[in-house]
Order: sequence, then structure tokens, then C-alpha cells
Amino acid sequence: MDIEQKDDQLWRIAKRRAGFKHAAIAYFVVNAFLIGVWYFSAGPQTYFWPKWALLGWGIGLTFQYFDAYYGNSLFSAEGEYEKLKRNQKR
Repeated sequence: MDIEQKDDQLWRIAKRRAGFKHAAIAYFVVNAFLIGVWYFSAGPQTYFWPKWALLGWGIGLTFQYFDAYYGNSLFSAEGEYEKLKRNQKR
């Protein structure tokens, strides 16, 4: 793999990680707002409806995290090949 190809790959990884960080900030800000609306409109004795936004968006954010930080290495054939090579040298 040449240097230019490696730089392109690093740039893609950096963009995914930055995107995840933006999404995480939006997740916390928007869900804090929704919890505030729930708390100040109906009170803590009522049904906690923001849990659906927390849960649904949280699942998506979890997938985005794994894509950004583990991306191709989680299920990549190259990663498995490197592991086998390292284990064979022992």
C-alpha cells in the first residue's frame, strides 16, 4: 500500500470519527432537551416517553461508534490474516 493510499484511508477514518463526535454531541443535547420538556411539562410521575428517542437514537449511535473506531478492522480479512501471521510466528 503506497503512502497516498494510506493517507486517503486515514482521512476517511478521521472523517468517520469526527462525524461520530458531532452525532454524539447532538444526541446528548437533543435528548437533554426532550427530557427537560418531559420533566417540566408533565413531571416525573408520568410516563417517561423520551426513553424511545434515547433508545432508538442510541442504537444508531452505537453502530456509528463501532464503524468509526473499529470500522473495517472488526470483520476484515486483512485483520484476520495479520492475526494468523502473528500467531504463526510464536
